[in-house]
Amino acid sequence: MADVTVSEVRAELAALEDPKLRAVNERHGDDHGVNLGKLRALAKRLKTQHDLACRLWESGDTAARLLATLICRPKAFGRDELDGMMRQASTPKVHDWLVNYVAKKNPHSEELRLAWLADPDPVVASAGWALTTERVARSPGGLDLSELLDVVEREMKGAPDRLQWAMNHCLAQIGITHAEHRARAIAIGERLEVLKDYPTPPGCTSPFAPVWITEMVRRQATGK
Repeated sequence: MADVTVSEVRAELAALEDPKLRAVNERHGDDHGVNLGKLRALAKRLKTQHDLACRLWESGDTAARLLATLICRPKAFGRDELDGMMRQASTPKVHDWLVNYVAKKNPHSEELRLAWLADPDPVVASAGWALTTERVARSPGGLDLSELLDVVEREMKGAPDRLQWAMNHCLAQIGITHAEHRARAIAIGERLEVLKDYPTPPGCTSPFAPVWITEMVRRQATGK
């Protein structure tokens, strides 16, 4: 599907728009009505087209930006370019996909992680915490996990929702993957009670850190 235009792609996205799905998504802050499975199928047909991805991003349309994160070359973005994109990612799903599908794979991810962690914008800071959680799980060398727990203990309770969610994920990941910090991570979660009463569907694991940590450790031990 080479040489496709932005207009053609946006027309296809518009044809996939479902008003009922949009209404559901808008309750979560995402202003689009495109089924994500169908959007991924479109991305698979388009394959990697970085220039097209950049033009789709520039359109400002949420569905187009989601598609852009799937067909771009994550390593092709410069540090300042990706920083600017993060500050434009105003909806939760675009923000999430930009972090997970682009920022995590970018050669400037560590530099951006540190910069975003210290950013006064809580949404940008949440991206820094998401990248930190990735490092906690995959490459913790050089991280001061005790200091991270100090920050979580001090700041998570009063953090805005998206930043709080990202900090809570980091807290849980430390407890799950680092046994020497597990007891403290659980104790912090129990004391702060962040997301303790979060509605969790049957069969899903609660995001409340003590429950999350305990369940994931159990699964690792039993293989179930």
